[in-house]
Amino acid sequence: MVRVELDLSANKGQLIPRSKGGFFARKPEPIGFDVALLAFHGNIGEDGQIQGVFETANVPYTGARTMASAILMDKAITKRAFAGRGIGMLPDVVVNRPATGLVPDRESLEAALKNIAFPVIVKPAHLGSSIGVAKAEDIDTVRQVLPGIFKFDTQAIIEPFVENLVEYNVAVRRENGAVVTSAIERPKRQTDLLDFKTKYMSGGSKKTGGGKQPGASSQGMLSLTRDINPDIPAALENSIRQWATEAYLAVNGTGAPRIDFLSNERTGEVWLNEVNPCPGSFGYFLWEAAAKPVLFTALLDGLIEEAKVYHRAAQLPSDPTPADARLFRR
Repeated sequence: MVRVELDLSANKGQLIPRSKGGFFARKPEPIGFDVALLAFHGNIGEDGQIQGVFETANVPYTGARTMASAILMDKAITKRAFAGRGIGMLPDVVVNRPATGLVPDRESLEAALKNIAFPVIVKPAHLGSSIGVAKAEDIDTVRQVLPGIFKFDTQAIIEPFVENLVEYNVAVRRENGAVVTSAIERPKRQTDLLDFKTKYMSGGSKKTGGGKQPGASSQGMLSLTRDINPDIPAALENSIRQWATEAYLAVNGTGAPRIDFLSNERTGEVWLNEVNPCPGSFGYFLWEAAAKPVLFTALLDGLIEEAKVYHRAAQLPSDPTPADARLFRR
């Protein structure tokens, strides 16, 4: 393995191998590349930071742009960005990590939660994969679970607990300029809370539903059993697809994010839960089972071509200041 560094001054895709020699060692030759295919999942790689690095280096990169990545990895800001677009979302309260200690005082917490009925769900505002998610029946339990969240995040988001919980996920991308959605998946669960352990450590990898589709043997997240293209009411499916599309457009979406929804199976109510800017495995198993199946290589081709298009569109002239706005002659 050769360690390399991105050349931020090259104004093109260029990696510089780290030299292992001494002072008189020959300078290593740079390694050129055309597009950065981002396959990060989680903080730093999915929240706009690495995207900003490639913007600085003026290198094409796949997936969501810097601003969209930053917004979508913040559950609270995501809700604010989607407000007024007709997307169903649960009410929420954001609690900041105290300047000292890890437990907010009881009085301020009670005041913040006065309009949300218990039980509630408490979760980190910036982490994914259901890490740190907890159910709380009262204010004392909220105070007990917050320190664990604040060890990994600066903010917690608190929402009403959804009874009869079922989750639906769908991916979104652009195809020939049009926004298209993938197959819908319904994760299976044995508990009332779909946490990290249930998602990734429950065992079993057999994928059910959806019939025989190209690539149907793909396992995706191996430990999660799921139904692909489940039989659900048409109105529910329409809401999921319409809101996923609307969310994608709200941040000038690029890449192929997966958008997760929560639903009360008994009442049929549904709410957008979160958006994964770069889902694990690119969510390709959802595209294989879409109405118009897309294989993995085609999915990657589309992401790479999109990266090139957006990079070309973002280029500015060497002197972007209009002539009439210049204080001095060039």
